Amino acid sequence: MSARILLLLTGMLCLHTAFAQETRYIYLSGTDKDHTVNWDFHCSGGQRSGKWTTIPVPSNWEQQGFGSYNYGHDKDKAHEQGLYRYRFSAPDNWRERQVNIVFDGVMTDAEVKINGRLAGEIHQGGFYRFRYDISKLLRNGSNLLEVKVSKMSANAGVNRAERNGDFWVLGGIYRPVFLEVKPLIHIDRVAINATAKGHFTVQAFTTPLPEGYSLSAQVTTTAGQPVQEAVTVPATAPHPAAYTLQQQINQPATWSAEFPHRYLAVVEIKKDNRTIHRITQPFGFRTIEIRPRDGIYVNDTKVILKGVNRHSAWPETGRTLSKDISILDVNLMKDMNMNAVRMSHYPPDDHFLDVCDSLGLFVLDELTGWQAAYDTVVGRKLVKELVERDVNHPSVIAWDNGNEGGFNRALDGDYHLYDPQLRPVLHPWERYNGVDTKHYPNFNYLVNSSLYDQDIYLPTEFMHGLYDGGMGAGLADFWDRMLQHPRCAGGFLWAFSDEGLVRTDKNGIIDTDGNHAPDGIVGPHREKEGSFYTIRQLWSPVHISLPVITAAFDGRIPVENRYDYTSLSGCRFRWQLLRFTSPGKNNTTDTIATGSIAAPDLAPHTKGFLQLSLPNGWQDADALYVSVQDSYGRSILTRSWPLQAPSRIVRQFPGVSGSLDIVTDHDTLSVNNGTGTYYFSRTTGQLLQIITPKGSISLSGGPVLAGVSQELKEFRSGTDSSGYFIIARYEGNGFLQVKWTFKPGIPAQLDYSYSIKGATPFSGITFRYPEEKVTGLSWTGEGPYRVWKNRLQGQLFGSWYKAYNNTVTGESWEYPEFKGYHANVYQATFHTKEQPFTFYTGNEGTFLQVFHPQAPKGAANNNTAPAFPEGDIGFLSAIAPIGTKFQDAAQMGPESQDNMMLNYTPVKGTLWIGLP
Repeated sequence: MSARILLLLTGMLCLHTAFAQETRYIYLSGTDKDHTVNWDFHCSGGQRSGKWTTIPVPSNWEQQGFGSYNYGHDKDKAHEQGLYRYRFSAPDNWRERQVNIVFDGVMTDAEVKINGRLAGEIHQGGFYRFRYDISKLLRNGSNLLEVKVSKMSANAGVNRAERNGDFWVLGGIYRPVFLEVKPLIHIDRVAINATAKGHFTVQAFTTPLPEGYSLSAQVTTTAGQPVQEAVTVPATAPHPAAYTLQQQINQPATWSAEFPHRYLAVVEIKKDNRTIHRITQPFGFRTIEIRPRDGIYVNDTKVILKGVNRHSAWPETGRTLSKDISILDVNLMKDMNMNAVRMSHYPPDDHFLDVCDSLGLFVLDELTGWQAAYDTVVGRKLVKELVERDVNHPSVIAWDNGNEGGFNRALDGDYHLYDPQLRPVLHPWERYNGVDTKHYPNFNYLVNSSLYDQDIYLPTEFMHGLYDGGMGAGLADFWDRMLQHPRCAGGFLWAFSDEGLVRTDKNGIIDTDGNHAPDGIVGPHREKEGSFYTIRQLWSPVHISLPVITAAFDGRIPVENRYDYTSLSGCRFRWQLLRFTSPGKNNTTDTIATGSIAAPDLAPHTKGFLQLSLPNGWQDADALYVSVQDSYGRSILTRSWPLQAPSRIVRQFPGVSGSLDIVTDHDTLSVNNGTGTYYFSRTTGQLLQIITPKGSISLSGGPVLAGVSQELKEFRSGTDSSGYFIIARYEGNGFLQVKWTFKPGIPAQLDYSYSIKGATPFSGITFRYPEEKVTGLSWTGEGPYRVWKNRLQGQLFGSWYKAYNNTVTGESWEYPEFKGYHANVYQATFHTKEQPFTFYTGNEGTFLQVFHPQAPKGAANNNTAPAFPEGDIGFLSAIAPIGTKFQDAAQMGPESQDNMMLNYTPVKGTLWIGLP
């Protein structure tokens, strides 16, 4: 671009700005983690301290290799200070402007100087936007900005509220710094109350307006089209605290999480039809009510909040984020069918609320106070900063005045001083304002609440997701009961993501501070855990409850509309008939047929049916998939059903002529069926190993009854009509009887039956195999993630492969985890450093145990490290549940209990072992 054109464009921009008189925003720092500006920097302690250098701004200085790391629970914390210097230019015409310097977030105390003079009092509080009027401190030309940042506050209350919390405590100018340049006569800010019935009120806070000036407000669409005539009021004397402009808008499109309609309020100061200053504020028409003994209503509709708690964190950059991350996070929440998010435990970046406004999430916005409150003097300033910044976001439906006892009750009334919408104030963890926000209730608490309590039930933290526990595990029981609760308003899972930081002082490891921060549904870089898909299914607004498809299936599938505002006629439904190839490293799936499903015109909270028009011969497919997209094209649900019994695969084994080679000696019995030789111990009755023409397979030590001590009571072999057999019977706590059957060239068949006395975490049979020899697993069944007894939802029946990993959920993030329980497995091939071998199951509902997940190093108890059978590879009819950080599984509902034999009827099953 030529210099002449550049000057021309610059002149046009300046002319437009001068005419429009809109506030100019000039960034002194960068805008986010990916766009920074280097400032001069000196750190007083820890890494890279004691010398002047540069640092990117915004940033947390620890993530740039300065200072020291602390988690909030650390008793002794680093007290380093950071000194910042930056030069910027001020043109001469700024003498006729008001210039504010704005800091979006500094941890923790900030002393700001311009040209060596204090800009104002030291700001205390690390999560809040603050500003100074520096108009009188500026010089024409170069100006020096100096900021002294103290990581620990001089105010003990700030440290108790912010620096002793259950999260990382960092330092630095971590959010953007910018200048606001306004006319001397200007609008300082606006606060809007726009109700669902169209009543529009804007409070405009201005500098004193001279006689002859006026103030107007115009509601427009987001495209700038006026909705109605502007409302105008003249300047008055004496100058009011705020001008209030009101008008009635006819039938506005309201804002909700399902339909996030927004408008613009264009507020102007005018003189003789000339605009002196203008601001444009997005907003939404929306009404919030807490109706005692009933629920939370948005726009006269009772809503159920399906929410999660979110920390503002990214591994490489700490609390310095970007709008791209906000969009990523909100989309992940929406992908899980969430409609709400709680800010834990501090206000987020402003752009996060912008994205919630745009894409549709209800927000609980929170004043920091993790189990300890600010003092009243500082707290009042921070409440004002919080509300004034966030008041116009339609997504914000309530203010949280602290957390878990961190409530300064003297501040409860302050929120409404700055919020014309008078949003509810909550005390998360406490019973307050007619809402019980109990944290981490067990299932019995929920039952008692639904039976006896009169307060609205809204747990602002529940299902604590430490490691692989909580979250989706147990949620089915909780959610079913919560939907039966007459006064339930929903709940907020803990938490969205693992708060793991890349440690610049520890060679770049990602640190979650033991068991304090690996709490997420997703990992630090948003890696999805299995609970992600469980929550997605359980919280889908399109609820399909059909458990299995039988021979009597006529294409009708029951469906329930769990939306609050949306008819199912706006959704798109499709079906697919699939056929799977034999599972391998390169699985393929063939789509036999596909079609659309007529969307039923079901109103919110009503039930009906989907009618599938399937082709003739649909029963020959391997699986049926039904998928749903919402009115915006977002995939919100996929359900799958196997259409064949697992024994169908076995019926396809070809017969082969030949004979068996059987060898018996004192200790062993071996059978060669042409594909391999199976060696058995005559002492234990167990398989010892398999030798094939291509090499050995170290499968051994089974079958044994999982978790039970038994003795061999019978071992015999012979021939019957089915072929050569080996029978072993074990007794002890219950019994196990196994029968091996061999035919030439056909996979060895294992029939088993067993019974167990009493409750048990799992039941089934297992084998031994060296874990270090396994390289991968391919299977037909539900996947690709493992399951627990109380987390069976969300997986899809299909053909899957995953390479071996030793992932510990929340301590490493290679997902899906290789080890664990896998549901409804029809066949499974173990790829090894020896020879691959394949198991075929003859029973629907068989769980495959794949080794033993390693217990987390940081686990303080076994709540999230459930028991596993001693064997390495198991075929189970019942598996263990998993608990949460604070609760063992038994407290989390019916599906979280130990297993019982059904009417003491022996469990029967069949396996085949295929060799290469």
